Amino acid sequence: MPGTGTPGGGVTVTRSTLRQQIADALRDEALAGRLSPGQEFTVKEIAEQYGVSATPVREALVDLAGQGLLDSDQHRGFRVHEFTVADYRNMIEARSFIAEGIFRRCAEDGMRPPRDPRVMVSVRRRAAEAERAATAGDLNVLVGYDIRFWREVGALVDNSYVSDFLHRIRVHCWVFAVPYLRREPDLRGRLWAGHGALADAIAQCDGETARAVVAEHNRHARRLVDDLAGE
Repeated sequence: MPGTGTPGGGVTVTRSTLRQQIADALRDEALAGRLSPGQEFTVKEIAEQYGVSATPVREALVDLAGQGLLDSDQHRGFRVHEFTVADYRNMIEARSFIAEGIFRRCAEDGMRPPRDPRVMVSVRRRAAEAERAATAGDLNVLVGYDIRFWREVGALVDNSYVSDFLHRIRVHCWVFAVPYLRREPDLRGRLWAGHGALADAIAQCDGETARAVVAEHNRHARRLVDDLAGE
C-alpha cells in the first residue's frame, strides 16, 4: 500500500463486528499519523491486509468517508482526506462554538453534577492521563486519552447530536495536527495540558471557569498550528 504506513499493522481481525473493527483500526492509523494525507488504497488491498472479505471492508470505508476522514473515488478506490490549515482553523472555531456554548448554558442555568458519580471518576482519570502525556510530550498516549476525555465530557450534555459532533471535530483536528506534530523532536511543554483544570471545573459545577479553560485551549491550538505550519 502506498504512503507512510500500512493499515492494520498485520493484526488479524477475528471478531464478528468486522465493519466496526476495521473502521476503528483505520481511524486509529490516521490518528497516529501512519496514514498520510492523500494516501490512496482500494477495498481489495484492505481486505487482503486483514484477511477478510471485501464486504465489511467496503462498508467500513464508506462509513469513514461519511465521517469525512476518507474521500471516495468511483474508479480509484479511497483516499485519506487532506485537511488544510484553513480547515483546521475552522474546526477550532466550530468546536469552540460547541464547547463554549455548552458551558455558557451551564453557567447561566447552573451546572448539575452527573447523576452517576462513577462518571466523574472516569472523566478525572482520563484527564489525569491526558495531562500527564501532554506534559511529557507523549503524543502516542495523549491522542487516545484526549479523545476519550472529550468524548466523556461531551456525553455529560445528554444530547447525542452535540456530543457526536464535538467528537467528530476533535478526531478531525487530531488527524490534521498529528503529521505536523510528528515532525517536532521534542513536544514537552508545547501541548495543551488543561484537562485536569476542566475536570475540576465540571466537578465543581463551575460553568464560567469551564468556559475560560476551553477558551484558552482553543487559543493554544491556534497558536500551535500557526507555529507548526510556519504561518
